[in-house]
Amino acid sequence: QVQLVESGGGLVQPGGSLRLSCAASGSIFSINAMGWYRQAPGKQRELVAAIISGSSTNYADSVKGRFTISRDNAKNMVYLQMNSLKPEDTAVYYCNAYIVVSSWSTGRNYWGQGTQVTVSS
Repeated sequence: QVQLVESGGGLVQPGGSLRLSCAASGSIFSINAMGWYRQAPGKQRELVAAIISGSSTNYADSVKGRFTISRDNAKNMVYLQMNSLKPEDTAVYYCNAYIVVSSWSTGRNYWGQGTQVTVSS
């Protein structure tokens, strides 16, 4: 059983910062890509940032220069440092990881339960 658990969401004023964390636990053989998605009310879920097993990263244009994704492979964790937050960053943020549970399996995507980020004065 694999679980992804996010933490670090909350209410912050415009221009403020938050750091999201996501811990993967359970029967894990390896983790390939890890990332963060978000979904605002009435909108589709969108990719915010992703990081491959090395250090290759990918960001949505709307967060480039403000958000930084990082991971700790030894702890099976991924982080999202969010600076200069804007009201339009308000959404539920979901952790995602492509996890292989054994040497003979191909792996699949797993999702966390989501954490609310609200940017408002």
